[in-house]
Amino acid sequence: MTKKILVVDDSALMRRVLCDIINSDERFEVADRANDGLEALELLKKNSYDVVVLDVNMPRMNGLQLLYELRKARISVRIMMASTDTRDGARTTLDALELGALDFVHKPDNAVSCRAEEFRKEFLNTLAAVSDSRPPALESRVVKQEVRTTTRKIVEIARKHGTGISGKKIVAIASSTGGPKSLQSVIPRLPAELQAPVLIVQHMPKGFTSSLADRLDCLGEIRVKEAAEGDELQNGRVYLSMGGSHMNVRTGASGRPVIHYSDEPNREGVKPCANYMYESLMDCGFDEIICVVLTGMGADGTEGIKNLKSKKKVHVIAQDQETSVVYGMPRSVAKAGLADQIVPLEQIAQEIILNVGVK
Repeated sequence: MTKKILVVDDSALMRRVLCDIINSDERFEVADRANDGLEALELLKKNSYDVVVLDVNMPRMNGLQLLYELRKARISVRIMMASTDTRDGARTTLDALELGALDFVHKPDNAVSCRAEEFRKEFLNTLAAVSDSRPPALESRVVKQEVRTTTRKIVEIARKHGTGISGKKIVAIASSTGGPKSLQSVIPRLPAELQAPVLIVQHMPKGFTSSLADRLDCLGEIRVKEAAEGDELQNGRVYLSMGGSHMNVRTGASGRPVIHYSDEPNREGVKPCANYMYESLMDCGFDEIICVVLTGMGADGTEGIKNLKSKKKVHVIAQDQETSVVYGMPRSVAKAGLADQIVPLEQIAQEIILNVGVK
């Protein structure tokens, strides 16, 4: 069945280009167009659409204001943002993802570039992922103090009972569509005393991962940074892969594990790719790797974890279907028989702590 799309953009030329791309794919058809958020809001009050493609900067009512109004009116709709790659644009995109947008595509500055095959493919792949996503929940935000209290309780349990795991451990997380918001349910719940470094590959283009790292860093105890070439991995620290490059771990000159970026082609259609991250851990000096696979389209992580398990002691935690925005990556891991645990999003931090331990 053809999926109905609402396109919201104040540029008539951009609307036309995006509509042409959408209508060129038999899976989709443009059902309506709107010049700004105000027009879109009126349409959304009367009609239902499978996906809304939403511009950010518009007169009268911009994309963020529309998301606020939809939340206030309790209207749940799958939204894909069309965003710029400036630092301010990245912050705005993350705000949109917090407010319920499911994913985004970087929209070139001019309509000519939008007609390029590379953009067309990326746009349609993202649209397909969003159209197959679970509609966003209209939940209230978790209060920081509640997160801290829960984390402290789990830390005390881990201290009291121990993990039964000895040696050097590392946590390696893979996420894609729905990931930025899902990471906000995991990373802030991890304590600074965690007895392992944490790596994250989130499928995002260059220019957005720095803002995501800054945001995650502000939400909890554990420190988060966009990983830089040569960073030495430390326990109780989170390293988010830079967009547009593949993050690996190798042994540095000091004998300690360090971050190394490589420029291989896209794998699983993405860059960074979690498979490279997992495979790079095969030859590093960790005794136990906790692999965590969160929401996302496709199968990134499965091949890498399978290869890693052939050489290392690995414990795999996969997000369950009920709480995944897109049950692709976790399902692939589970279907391959690689998952040791399948748990709801809200329990993932707890399982990481209990499997890794605290100092």
